[in-house]
Amino acid sequence: MTDQPTILIIDDELQIRRLLEITLSANSFNVVASSTGKKGLVDAATHHPVLIILDLGLPDIDGQEMLKDLRRWYSRPIIILSVRDSEDEIIRALDNGANDYLTKPFRGGELLARIRAAIRLNENRNDLPIAEFGSITLDMVNHSVYKNGELLKLTSTEYSLLCLFVKNRGRVLTHQYILKEVWGYGYLQQTQYLRVFVAQLRKKIEENPSKPTLLTTESGIGYRFVD
Repeated sequence: MTDQPTILIIDDELQIRRLLEITLSANSFNVVASSTGKKGLVDAATHHPVLIILDLGLPDIDGQEMLKDLRRWYSRPIIILSVRDSEDEIIRALDNGANDYLTKPFRGGELLARIRAAIRLNENRNDLPIAEFGSITLDMVNHSVYKNGELLKLTSTEYSLLCLFVKNRGRVLTHQYILKEVWGYGYLQQTQYLRVFVAQLRKKIEENPSKPTLLTTESGIGYRFVD
């Protein structure tokens, strides 16, 4: 029995499964592969993977529905790997709980980097009440934020935004998801409202707000907090 972390691939393309199996096995992962959604659900429950790579174009279950089914009980990272490249499809997948989204054809190095980042962030999330990134320290116990050791004055909304980003660091958050979590369902269309607050937050936490390195923009989709 292997002690290597297991990654589950759910994809109906044999060539893709074989390519992923070779790439992941060569990088110290144990691989389980499923060609249908139904088998994938069973394999996810029985093999306890640290991460799932999911194709949206499955023969028996729509990938978006599959994603929602998994998210009812599976809390570890899910990366979408699909030929579907429309902005609406990507946003929908992220809103349905995907941690990341890559389109086919893909670069093996980039996929491996995103896999490692997603696993690392999942292992470290919410493990400490104090988070440090760059010159910023976020103390979630005392609701305080420091930059280079000096207390930052954030509004309650800016603080809520920062906490949401930090707790989901590494994950792409859509505009609608952020608006729902911070302001509520009545603000789902207020993307310009969100941009104003993100700009204000960047001015306070970024070394160069015009070239942000912590809070990055995913064009047309949302934002990603890069730790």
